[in-house]
Amino acid sequence: MCLQECDTNDLPDTIGDLHLADATKGNRLGLAIYYRMDRFRAFETKTFALKKSLHDRVLSPAHERLIGTRVIDNETDHDLVIASFHAAPLTASNSLRRNQIHAAHAELMSMGGGLMSLMVGDFNYPFFTKNLTAQMKDAGYDLTLSDRRTYTRYKVFKGHFDFATSQGLNIESVETLPRGASDHLPILISAEYGQDAPAADDAESPAA
Repeated sequence: MCLQECDTNDLPDTIGDLHLADATKGNRLGLAIYYRMDRFRAFETKTFALKKSLHDRVLSPAHERLIGTRVIDNETDHDLVIASFHAAPLTASNSLRRNQIHAAHAELMSMGGGLMSLMVGDFNYPFFTKNLTAQMKDAGYDLTLSDRRTYTRYKVFKGHFDFATSQGLNIESVETLPRGASDHLPILISAEYGQDAPAADDAESPAA
């Protein structure tokens, strides 16, 4: 489970059978990742700062905009990186958000070469997503929008803000769930491993 804009000081270590991998510490719009310990083994979690927007420099809401956890699937022995990402707000340019997305992918690659990855979050990119999808494809990533809009509060800003980029995975569906306490609707991603997905022994050895 990937979270954005959470109060990381109040996050419990467990939610049901989900365990907290880690959360960001340097920003008030916190990011966090939970995982099922009976399904996955987590080897490392890293947080990353990305290029700042003017909004970041003036109001300082976010220093770390990416958190990634490297896990091994106990059932299949596949090794992958799962990440929670929060792009700069709409006051920034699309080019800056694209810079952040590409930089985020590069940071996740540093956690293990050749690994599958799934990056989920608020991309703040409701317009010109076809162009972004094409750029992601050129970079070797799939971009998958949800079946319905994830932000509907203001007419001018309605759209798909929250979606996923992936590498080495087949995304079966991205379902928009009913609204909760957040002004963004949550999404549920169903995915399966691609045919060429490496097992843990085929990728670089995870950190101890």
